Amino acid sequence: MNQIKRYISIALLTLLCIATASAKVSVTARLDSVNLLMGKLTTLSLEVVQDKGKPGGFPMFKDVDPSKGYVGVCGDSIELRTSYKADTIELGSNRIQINYQVPLQAFDSGTFRLPQFVYVSESDSARSNALTLNVVPVNVTAEDPIAGFAQVADPENSSVLDVVPDWIYDYWWIILILALAIIGALWAMKRYKKEGTVLKKKPQPSPYEVAITKLRELKSKNLWEQGMEKEYFTQLTEILRVYLDRRFGINAMEMTSREIMDHLYNSDVKDKRDYVRQILSVADFVKFAKVRPLPADNIAAYDNAVKFIEETKPLPVTETEDNKDNSGVKSGNTKSKDSSDKKKGGES
Repeated sequence: MNQIKRYISIALLTLLCIATASAKVSVTARLDSVNLLMGKLTTLSLEVVQDKGKPGGFPMFKDVDPSKGYVGVCGDSIELRTSYKADTIELGSNRIQINYQVPLQAFDSGTFRLPQFVYVSESDSARSNALTLNVVPVNVTAEDPIAGFAQVADPENSSVLDVVPDWIYDYWWIILILALAIIGALWAMKRYKKEGTVLKKKPQPSPYEVAITKLRELKSKNLWEQGMEKEYFTQLTEILRVYLDRRFGINAMEMTSREIMDHLYNSDVKDKRDYVRQILSVADFVKFAKVRPLPADNIAAYDNAVKFIEETKPLPVTETEDNKDNSGVKSGNTKSKDSSDKKKGGES
């Protein structure tokens, strides 16, 4: 009796296992050919066995944008078209077989291992077996005719930037630096040709400003008050000689006192010669005759230097109304003369 119960239990358990097995979903994948010429189409067959009346499908096809029309696998080297066909076959015992015929196309040569394709039916799912596909490259030359291949498609979301070469995207910063360097070099060459220098020159002080500044510095040293008359007149005459050189073009640094006076006589400031004569005369006595001047002579020499420089400094540019046309519009500007006009200046 116990043995009969054991057989019954085994039979029931077997039937339960068979029923359970029949309720599961299975997926089998096959290729028409494991060797495929690059760019050609082949068919991927997916056979799904499941219970009748249960909805199901491959999620990888459901999540694709309909306008795209394909699913990329193996790094987008292989495309699976979404325009597949599906046929259903009755298997009996409330089971069906769905045969999916998916167009497959490869755009890169090499050996690829296709992924396992997942099929979901309600709460149940199954994975297919893995497949290997060998894609053979197309050996063509420039003279070979092109036939049997699809036309080159435009890229998705194309723009005018698609025509820009890749090396510009990769090295745009180097190109920018080179462009700026070329622009800078052209600007520097143009400026040098026009100005004679690349960098803007710092404005130089006028001969008048230099001389007045040097005179004030000399006065602050109090040389003659300390018994240093020779040093005092040496620096005073040097200031005056430099001024004559820069202001009037008289090479006074290389001239004697007499030569300087002769040049001033033939200049536009000959009426100012007395200032210079007093300074040079006292200076020659101090430096060569070793005469010690009176304090009044020291003061007079300094004052005469200031007067000569103040009264011979360039006058500011003024605008005149001498040249006018009949309508009363100004036709030009004139500059005042540098030293021919008399203009008294104050002492420092």
